[in-house]
Amino acid sequence: MSLVGARERWVRTGGIELCVAELGDDRQPTVVLVHGYPDSKEVWSEVAVRLADRFHVVLYDVRGHGRSSAPRPLRGGFTLEKLTDDFLAVVDAVSPDEPVHLVGHDWGSVQSWEFVTVARTEGRIASFTSMSGPSLDHFGHWIKRRMKRPTPRRIGQLLGQGAKSWYVYLLHTPVLPELAWRGPLGKRWPKILQRVEKVPAGDYPTPSLPSDAAHGTWLYRDNVRSRLGRPREDAYAHAPVQLVTPLGDAFLSERLYDELETWAPRLVRRTLPAKHWVPRTRPDQLAAWISEFATANEGRKAGTPAPEPVATGRYADRFGGQLVLVTGAGSGIGRATAFAFAEAGARVVAVDRDAEAAARTAEMSRLIGSPAAWAETVDVSDEQAMEKLADKVAAEYGVVDVLVNNAGIGLSGSFFDTTPEDWRKVLDVNLWGVIHGCRLFGKQMAERGQGGHIVNTASAAAYLPSKALPAYSTSKAAVLMLSECLRAELAGQDIGVSAICPGVVNTNITSTARFAGVDAAEEKRRQKKSARLYGLRNYPPEKVADAILRAVVRNEAVVPVTPEARGAHLMHRFAPRTLRAIARMEPPL
Repeated sequence: MSLVGARERWVRTGGIELCVAELGDDRQPTVVLVHGYPDSKEVWSEVAVRLADRFHVVLYDVRGHGRSSAPRPLRGGFTLEKLTDDFLAVVDAVSPDEPVHLVGHDWGSVQSWEFVTVARTEGRIASFTSMSGPSLDHFGHWIKRRMKRPTPRRIGQLLGQGAKSWYVYLLHTPVLPELAWRGPLGKRWPKILQRVEKVPAGDYPTPSLPSDAAHGTWLYRDNVRSRLGRPREDAYAHAPVQLVTPLGDAFLSERLYDELETWAPRLVRRTLPAKHWVPRTRPDQLAAWISEFATANEGRKAGTPAPEPVATGRYADRFGGQLVLVTGAGSGIGRATAFAFAEAGARVVAVDRDAEAAARTAEMSRLIGSPAAWAETVDVSDEQAMEKLADKVAAEYGVVDVLVNNAGIGLSGSFFDTTPEDWRKVLDVNLWGVIHGCRLFGKQMAERGQGGHIVNTASAAAYLPSKALPAYSTSKAAVLMLSECLRAELAGQDIGVSAICPGVVNTNITSTARFAGVDAAEEKRRQKKSARLYGLRNYPPEKVADAILRAVVRNEAVVPVTPEARGAHLMHRFAPRTLRAIARMEPPL
């Protein structure tokens, strides 16, 4: 996605002309996106267009990159002091009267840490979102502390980051990096990004890449050794900071940010299961986080405490901004799960065949912490409807990060009382609905190449035989085995699969379950009695939702939830004959 419709201007500073692009209404709060190495401003195009409906979005080519001119001579022309001059010139031109929300990636983040910690920019930055780029001052102090008081753990951290920084040493060698970038490396770089980082093919990187990368070597040569050796003592952030840490970053260790609260007391942490180039591979999630953080800090005076993030759930740092789709979200476990992800700051797609119930879930999700939540109406057993839903979600909301196949129906009755039509209904929803979800949304995850997670709601009935539940138990056993098979297949693509096996949970599935082989009056009586028994057990669906989030975080395979589900699972493994004896007992209905 290119910067179609962007307004362009040129800003002159210190003998350099900077190419600046703007999107959105300039009367809205301004977000400035600063690119890294060896990129140009186009690395932000996917994020920028997603922010442009709510913000005045500004991108500029750093000096020597893209269409901005390079300093002459190059040596000494890329110091952090001169990059700060450039930043101030840009914000004075695009937002002279109001502070801006600053966002940096890679070297864009490295230089943005300078902007947000020097006195001359105080009052010009309303918030700062950092990703994949530490402050060189903070990094220098991090190294010194580990050298001054070495322990095996600290030495391991130094060696680990030293190995990840191999490219920094190479970029300090004279001439060779420039020759490589203007030669074979520059030609192969787009394919390397696609293969290693799973960056989608398209209009990025731009044709200026070889010269951008050659010029950008001076970012390292002009700054790294001098700052790491003599880090500033006053490098404290004067604006709220949001730190986004990709967990699969090949170049930076998570441990670099262990003591960041010392330097940025108003800090919000986010973690992201992704690799380094997140502006290209995770634009939806980044746009959601940037929007949420900028909105929370809009109009606040420098020095006042940043507000708490809207998302206050236990796993807000893990799921904030992620796109989560839950089927059967209109009630029960599905609704509780949607709410749990919303409290963790996820963007929620609540899917149910009951349009009104789905809408209520989405509305409440927005109120309790979800930066965005949508309701979609679909019957999961309808293959064509599910295909349309998958296409719509991908086009309008993005690729799903977590899929929860939860929709299900209940059916009780003996095998010979269960008609072929009963079997079709149960299998269509309980099994085929899961298959459709895994096939369509799982395929999108796999094609994106950045991992994800699938949760399939099975049941303790999957491994607890009962003569009263042949159809229901069979459908859930199939879901359990499907999950195990899919987990094995998708493990190499960093997509986890979990089967959740609740036991007796107080939801409305009991009042809507069907009973084969009985008339309508008897079915109604059994539904009421079943609902009463489940109500007396009163195990809340919220505990199942907690188990689902925990399963995703821990990448658990099979998760029995209630005590009876855990007990039955142990018996299934170690005392199967006892379970078979229990299966012959008459149900209490």
